[in-house]
Amino acid sequence: MPLDAICMTALSRELSAALSGAKVEKIQQPTKGEAVFSLRGERPLRLYFGAGGGAAKMYLSAAEPAAAPEPPMFCMLLRKHLVGARVRAVTQPEGERILRFEFDAPGLFGAGERPGLTAELMGRYANLILTDGEGVILDCLRRVGGADERRMVLPGLRYRLPPSPEKLRLSDGEAIAAAFAAAPEGAELAKWLTSGVAGLSPLTARELAWRACGDAGVLCGAAKSAAGRLAEELSKLAALVSAGAFEPWLILTPEGEPFDFSYMPILQYGPGYGLARRESFSALLEEFYRRRDDEDRARQRTADLRRVVKAKRERTARRVEAQKQELAGTAGRDRLRECGDLIMSNLYSMRKGQTELRAQDYYAPEGGERVIRLDPLKTPQQNAAKYYKDYNRAKSAETHLTEQLEKGGEELDYLDSVLEELDRAETPRDAAAVRRELEEAGYLREAKGRRGKTPQEPFLRFRSTSGTEFRAGKNNAQNDQLTLRQSRKTDVWLHVQKLHGSHVVVSCEGGEPDARTLAEAASVAAYCSDGRNAGKVPVDYTLVKNVKKPSGAMPGRVIYTDYKTIFAAPDAALAEKLRLR
Repeated sequence: MPLDAICMTALSRELSAALSGAKVEKIQQPTKGEAVFSLRGERPLRLYFGAGGGAAKMYLSAAEPAAAPEPPMFCMLLRKHLVGARVRAVTQPEGERILRFEFDAPGLFGAGERPGLTAELMGRYANLILTDGEGVILDCLRRVGGADERRMVLPGLRYRLPPSPEKLRLSDGEAIAAAFAAAPEGAELAKWLTSGVAGLSPLTARELAWRACGDAGVLCGAAKSAAGRLAEELSKLAALVSAGAFEPWLILTPEGEPFDFSYMPILQYGPGYGLARRESFSALLEEFYRRRDDEDRARQRTADLRRVVKAKRERTARRVEAQKQELAGTAGRDRLRECGDLIMSNLYSMRKGQTELRAQDYYAPEGGERVIRLDPLKTPQQNAAKYYKDYNRAKSAETHLTEQLEKGGEELDYLDSVLEELDRAETPRDAAAVRRELEEAGYLREAKGRRGKTPQEPFLRFRSTSGTEFRAGKNNAQNDQLTLRQSRKTDVWLHVQKLHGSHVVVSCEGGEPDARTLAEAASVAAYCSDGRNAGKVPVDYTLVKNVKKPSGAMPGRVIYTDYKTIFAAPDAALAEKLRLR
């Protein structure tokens, strides 16, 4: 869910308690849509603002900010007015997704100043606005010009709140009940609540509908029989907000991934989805958005590489398809040789200038006559030679095309494996490793300025519940390195069957892994593969000594023998739990 007004109220109270009196020591702007404020109160604090990916967020962060480039002008202005200032108050305009930070600053020549910072956390319209003590805008992260007739946010203008739609307040129970009685019966109750009652997000509105009627998507007409229960749920929510009894709840998918968040337990998704309470709203928001932002950054880092690989794959696929059609055209080559033989056996009756030969077809099981086209400008012997030549050309083409199709299939398989690697890239170094692999394979030119051998990236390392360590490759080059050079012959090797993914090697030191370790390593192998979003997938395992790399094979491609197969479910939570950092 986005940060709705009620969730913002909970966050505002939390930030007010933590930041009041804290001194601003440092301001960074890692990217165009981010700002990080380092403060010192009773302890060091870090306030993060982000407006990327269509989601606006602000919270106290425990993570170190990314290295910041040359600070932009807005960052320099923030430093000028806020570094050294102390937070006087953190407030939220009633019902708005806005946080206001008021500061006491020493100012120039010892004269006190009271600058303000307003964080508008409204999705893709998110903004950070610096004002002076009189409320005049000094500058902002995103300037809004004359194209927006309702509101302008520009330096020199007085800051004004965004226009708010006319909605009923959550505490106006009687007014909501009267409006609901007149609501269109075909309207969805959750959407009606969102559009008519201030502060309700779509998630909260669906939860109210579910609690009142047992159906999050119920229509107003069907819900009117439960108007009393709906009024009761609205009254409970109003009391919760009035008392400030907010709780930071994270909603988890059946796979344990963060799905959404709220200030109260969300029950509408049923037993398949989990709930996890966090210690604070900042911890909740950081966990939820960090995973999403990491995925967005990974996609951005690999976007160029993905376009190159996809374009190459499309060209290769078109070439393979054309070769298949050409190979299909060689299927009738034996008939060309037969035509040459029939011409040679009927030379006595032929003469130059004929356009066709009608001869007994002694190749056909039932006999009969075959009509053979001739070039009238050629002699009979030359026509026969032409058929033999076409036959030999088709025969050679079949051999050549078969070889090319095999190579094309291997290339497509390799490019698919690279796309899978890019899906799993977690850091810029992972993306850089894939780029180096493509350079070494000849798909990209080597980056200018790179000299010497690139240091080997560390493998993914895990420790099973029973204490056995195992490793996994992040990409094809690492798979080759791990399996063929960095493992004992007696270690156990695992790979998901007939899918692209990591090579996983269990360090057995001459023994055999216990059943628990084998099952957990197989689950990790399934998760680090194309089958990560599937149910149970087959995972093959064998000793490393049974794994070989064919001569001239593409990176990451191996063959193996004497293997067994187990079925394992990809488990992201288990992989994260077992992973060694």
